[in-house]
Amino acid sequence: MQTDRNENRAVLRGVAAAEPEVSHESHGTRYFTFPLAVRRLSGSEDCLNVIVPEGLLSECPVRRGETLEVEGEVRSFNNKSGHGSRLVITLYARSLTRSSKEPYNALTLSGVLCKSPVFRRTPLGREICDLMLAVNRRYGRCDYLPCIAWGALAQRCAAMSVGDRLSLEGRLQSRSYKKVVDGREEERTAFEVSVMRLAQLGEDGA
Repeated sequence: MQTDRNENRAVLRGVAAAEPEVSHESHGTRYFTFPLAVRRLSGSEDCLNVIVPEGLLSECPVRRGETLEVEGEVRSFNNKSGHGSRLVITLYARSLTRSSKEPYNALTLSGVLCKSPVFRRTPLGREICDLMLAVNRRYGRCDYLPCIAWGALAQRCAAMSVGDRLSLEGRLQSRSYKKVVDGREEERTAFEVSVMRLAQLGEDGA
């Protein structure tokens, strides 16, 4: 497993679930967003948000129902609108191509554990550990990415401390949940990294 201390690379292959819509504009460039449905081996789907710059979208126009491969970086930003999840996770596309291959979902991250791990058990007794990984970006920016580990890997994660440097491999996934807001139950979606492999790095990143 690679141990670049600032690594952030993901590759998704799935079906565009909707047409792209304008997301925002920055430094004269317009950015668009669309949901990509990536089927799991179980048959269920992760519906993941992709952000793509207008120039890249011009080279590979996206139509609903098309199979696409997207390579890029996992990014986070705080949603201050008061609607939906506060922490929004997206895949920022650096390449976008049509594909006829099978669904694919893989990422590699390295960064610093920025919150104490939260270890718990599901109602069925399965061990689970929640992590928050801070991954440095260029120009002093940082992405805060929620990660989740299971079983023996969850036990390892539970023993880690804030400030530990980690490198991991896994997949980006979506999860539906319900939240009561102003007395009403709302359906929401959380996005997180499901950890498959993990290594603890030294101060020099190795």
